Amino acid sequence: MSPRPTTMPRRYRWATNVLHIPLMFLSTVACGSTSLFLSLVDKSGRIQHRIARAWARSLIFFAGSSLQIRGERNLRKHPVAVYAANHTSYMDTPVVFAALPFQFRILAIAFIGWYLDRSGQIPIDTNNPRATLSSLGVGVKALRAGMPLFVFPEGARTPDGELQSFLSGAAYLAIRAQVPLVPIALKGVYDLLPIHTRHLYPGTLTLTAGVPIETTGMTVRQTEELTERLRSAIAELTGQTLTDAVQPEQVVG
Repeated sequence: MSPRPTTMPRRYRWATNVLHIPLMFLSTVACGSTSLFLSLVDKSGRIQHRIARAWARSLIFFAGSSLQIRGERNLRKHPVAVYAANHTSYMDTPVVFAALPFQFRILAIAFIGWYLDRSGQIPIDTNNPRATLSSLGVGVKALRAGMPLFVFPEGARTPDGELQSFLSGAAYLAIRAQVPLVPIALKGVYDLLPIHTRHLYPGTLTLTAGVPIETTGMTVRQTEELTERLRSAIAELTGQTLTDAVQPEQVVG
């Protein structure tokens, strides 16, 4: 896949406006409405998760892209783990739902918190420290109950495609629940739809799962250390060189 051009050719702009976005919008409305309705009867979230996977795959297809999964065995090594990936695009979430072969909960910014709560996900309000700690507590309980979690440790999409500083929420959750932390790298998704753009540049999207990082015996005092290991692992998977440090004083991701 060639890098996204600085000036998007007219045919890509036309295809986005006339073809890709209308189809993606229709899929989102249809799947979202169905999921909300079924949430009234499906308390386990299993049906909603299957709908989310169908929605995710449809968005990738309607975006004119394909998805490759590498290191899939690392996604199946542990029944419960915290999965953490770099955050590059609005399309990251569909890629994650399409790729992960099991039901999980995602910790996400609470701009659609009412829907996240209805669908069993865990919203995080990063502007409210007390609410943040409460969400992390809910995440730990979910892990201990056998539900895998997914987190974007950067907290927001990268503005330039480069790996940003990490918040330490993913490491904190893994240590508190004593479950592995699995690094995941997303490639090609930034070129598809980077931040502050609205035109798609279709291509091959890749999700690569790295070797799980064990946390057995670790304490919360080692949260910073584990966050650094996670960031280094994701940087290696993406082929990037780290140039700055983590944010050790924060625990949200």
